[in-house]
Amino acid sequence: MIHHSPLDNVRVVLSHTSHPGNIGASARAMKTMGLSSLYLVNPKSFPDNEAYVRATNARDILDQAVICSTLDIALQDCVLAVAMTARARELTHQVIDTRQIAQKLVEIATESPVALVFGRESSGLTTAEVTKCQLTVHIPTSSTYASLNLAAAVQIMCYELRMGAVTPESTSPPPEVPQLASLNEIELFYQHLEEALITSKFLDPQQPKRLMQRIRRLFSRTALEKEEVNILRGIIHALAKEKR
Repeated sequence: MIHHSPLDNVRVVLSHTSHPGNIGASARAMKTMGLSSLYLVNPKSFPDNEAYVRATNARDILDQAVICSTLDIALQDCVLAVAMTARARELTHQVIDTRQIAQKLVEIATESPVALVFGRESSGLTTAEVTKCQLTVHIPTSSTYASLNLAAAVQIMCYELRMGAVTPESTSPPPEVPQLASLNEIELFYQHLEEALITSKFLDPQQPKRLMQRIRRLFSRTALEKEEVNILRGIIHALAKEKR
C-alpha cells in the first residue's frame, strides 16, 4: 500500500506573478520541503527560461505546474483556501498565524485538497481574491522593513507545512475529519443566496453595500461541511418556494 503525504494535497497557488524567476524559486522552495503541486493564475511570462534557471533541480515542479485563467479554476475541488497577505483590510477574514494554519492545512489535507494563495509581487492579492479564501495569514516581519520576497514567503510557509506534517504522531487515534464542502459548492451556495436576497428585495444589486462580502466573511469563520451547505441551500429553496 502506497503511503501518501498530506503535503501531496497542498496546492501552492501563485496569482499574476510578474517575474518568472520568482516562479522558479518558489518551485525550488516547494521541492525542498516535499510539496509538488504548483498552480499559476495568469503568470505574466511562463514557461520562461528564467524560471527554469532559478528552479535548478526542481524543474519537474515547473513541468507539471497547472496554468489557470482564474483563481476559481485553481481552487477547483479544494475545501480550504488560505490567502497570504501583508496588508490589513477593512473586511478581512479571520487571521491565523503561520504555525497554526500549517497544522490546520495538514490536518485537512489528509483527506481533501487545500490551497495556499499568494498574490502579485508588488501589490499582493486583490480584495476579490482574498474574498475567495476562507482564512488569511500574515507572516510576521520586522516593523522597520516588512518587504518579503514572494519565493521567500513560499519557502517559509512550505517549511511550516513540513514541520506540521512530520510532527511525531500521538498514540491516540487521529480525530475524525468531517467531509468538508468544496470551494465550488460554497461558491454555488453564495450565488444561490445572493439570487434569493435579490428576489426578496433584501439586497439591492444597484447598491449592494458590500453585503455579500460581509456574508462571505461570516461563513468563512467555520469550515462548512458538505451536509451543512446542502441544508443551507435547501432552506433557501424552501423559503423561495413558500414565497411563490
